[in-house]
Amino acid sequence: MTDLTGKTCLITAAAQGIGAASVKAFAKAGAKVIATDINAEKLAELEGVAGVTTRRLDVLSDEAVANAVSEIGAVDILFNCAGVVHNGSVLDMKDGDLDFAYDLNVKAMVRTVRAFLPGMIEREYGVIINMSSVASSLKGVPNRFAYSTTKAAVLGLTKSIAADYVTKGIRCTAICPGTVDSPSLQDRLKATGDYEKARADFIARQPIGRIGTPEEIADLAVYLAGATYTTGQAHIIDGGWTA
Repeated sequence: MTDLTGKTCLITAAAQGIGAASVKAFAKAGAKVIATDINAEKLAELEGVAGVTTRRLDVLSDEAVANAVSEIGAVDILFNCAGVVHNGSVLDMKDGDLDFAYDLNVKAMVRTVRAFLPGMIEREYGVIINMSSVASSLKGVPNRFAYSTTKAAVLGLTKSIAADYVTKGIRCTAICPGTVDSPSLQDRLKATGDYEKARADFIARQPIGRIGTPEEIADLAVYLAGATYTTGQAHIIDGGWTA
């Protein structure tokens, strides 16, 4: 089991889904966890977890991120979990959809990395974990144009950061899930108008025969935080979808 005792970890989009599962997994591994999200009401549900403190953070705001690092100080692990899924092809998508997806899926990571990386460099230690997806440069998925485009960019920024700072004691990796049961997925299934059929269709494309759980992704994040000989890689966890 990965031991993260003495490490401080900041997680974005921590109020629910993969983020919330990761908060609990990192805390269980011994880390001091700073759980952040724009949804203060849902975030409050994590306040009773040992080793966890919560903070409202809008990763779309340069000022908010700058204030966070000023008040929090250095962290050992940064898990960029915030993101949005847009449904549609290139012809369905509006320019505003792509702009928002790029801001939340890519630029938000740039903001947090710029804010917390200097402290990592100063101490010659740091782990950055970025949430990407198999729906990226790894696999073409129907009706995920804005999502796949921006998640492919996450892989590029991950590899670039890893290459630039590997000699400074910094590791940067990406997690690439397949379909994971989350509030976001539930909303998308309901939006189809036929929840049961949509869920069955999602399950049917998983060779493993089921949808992944947030806890399974969280376990990989904890592992990567302690996996000291890996950096710059896209770690696929998709139930065999890209096998």
